[in-house]
Amino acid sequence: MTEPLPPPTPPLFLSPSPARLQLSGITKAYPGVVANSDVSLRVEPGEIHAVLGENGAGKSTLMKIIYGAVKPDAGGVTIDGQAVVVRNPHEARALGISMVFQHFSLFDTLTVAENVWLGLDKHLTLAEVSERILQTTQAYGLQLDPSRPVHTLGVGERQRVEIVRALLTNPKILILDEPTSVLTPQAVENLFVTLRQLAAQGCSILYISHKLHEIRALCTACTVLRGGRVSGVCDPRQESNASLSRLMIGSEPPALEVREVVTGEIVLDVRQLDLPSPEQFGVALHKLDLTVRAGEVVGIAGVSSNGQKELLYALSGEDTRAARGTIAVTGQDAGRLNPRRRRLLGLHFVPEERLGRGAVPSLSLARNLMLTRKESISRGGWLKLPRLQAQAEDIIARYKVKSGGPQAVARSLSGGNLQKFIMGREIDARPKLLIVSQPTWGVDVGAAAQIRGELLKLASSGCAVLVVSEELDELFEICDRLHVMAKGQLSPSLPRADATVALVGQWMSGLWNHEDAQHERLG
Repeated sequence: MTEPLPPPTPPLFLSPSPARLQLSGITKAYPGVVANSDVSLRVEPGEIHAVLGENGAGKSTLMKIIYGAVKPDAGGVTIDGQAVVVRNPHEARALGISMVFQHFSLFDTLTVAENVWLGLDKHLTLAEVSERILQTTQAYGLQLDPSRPVHTLGVGERQRVEIVRALLTNPKILILDEPTSVLTPQAVENLFVTLRQLAAQGCSILYISHKLHEIRALCTACTVLRGGRVSGVCDPRQESNASLSRLMIGSEPPALEVREVVTGEIVLDVRQLDLPSPEQFGVALHKLDLTVRAGEVVGIAGVSSNGQKELLYALSGEDTRAARGTIAVTGQDAGRLNPRRRRLLGLHFVPEERLGRGAVPSLSLARNLMLTRKESISRGGWLKLPRLQAQAEDIIARYKVKSGGPQAVARSLSGGNLQKFIMGREIDARPKLLIVSQPTWGVDVGAAAQIRGELLKLASSGCAVLVVSEELDELFEICDRLHVMAKGQLSPSLPRADATVALVGQWMSGLWNHEDAQHERLG
């Protein structure tokens, strides 16, 4: 039996003036699932209001209803005391509502300025938009080149494009869905300064995040969703991570077990890897040395777009230009092998982009298994559908993936639930080497704890694990050793016990002693 929901706590206060945003009795159901059930929400002018809940709790659906991207089955929306029907995002923007989605809505072939221009009033020229982008990025410390094509940007930079595009609309209501999921600590601080400035000017901000410490530091009110219903309203500044977690998932996330690290043979061996960038705005790799042994978790920290994407392409087999002898997997030269042949050596890979690279949006979860798993395909090429179905059902159950079942298409899942499925797909393959980029991006605290625990179990079973993440807390929690990537170069190895936020932050600027790298080889 599921635990009954606690009765919603009363609102913190009742303002005599109209709320900037008022939702009343919002309900939205899809086949097999009720995303929102009788949800009410009040946001005051100048308020930074968190919407908190586990993956699949209905947060993103509720935000899309406010933005006009989803039509509710029942309920009403009021803005500044006036009842409104928001039929599409264009009408939402006309009402002063802007939204930054968790899954980016950018055109890869267009430049930053062109993407931003598409969402603005067309009385501005492209040159004027470019100038406004520069002014905004300089004012808020977001760092973007308006002339760069979006396909050359890392995930963190694409996040900035979405945020800048929203800021340039001068919104009265700004909705942010996991805005810091791929931002560095320094970028997060800059974003918080920006949001506090906007709130001081009267902008109301709806803020979705699974990072409880961020919500407590930034937000002045919080509505918690659980199972599509409101389970509580609180002032997060008066709460602890534990109490917020209990409101959200009914319990506190389990603590990671301390494990004894026993390392074996070198599974991934990168020696003096040099690669020029194939793209105009890419990052060249310079003489990278990296080893990962069986049984250990090695992390790579760094500001987005400092060569992480290029390194991951070279390691996964998407880039096969590496010189012979520079990349070895389980002792075999792998630099020129494609992804399929590297999987035969035991290498599995989770990319940072869930939709499009980690999963095909229009395919079912079951069929997405076949991207990297072949257990359900016979030698003659026949598909064993019952086995494929059972395999998908097992991953969905073990990783608590909220979905419509194995036949649900990937794009129908919330971002966090899709991430859980992809992680489960690769961990369940029992790889010899697992390379993961942003393992808990957009995942709630309970699921993040589970994923991190599974990575540690995998390492304890003898797998070599390499984690690329922009969340330092995550790397400090699960890694045995750390590297920092900056300007296409890799720092010396740093034992977790010696790693501090200050030191890693310093190394993110490339300020390490390069002579130390000569003593870095572990094999």
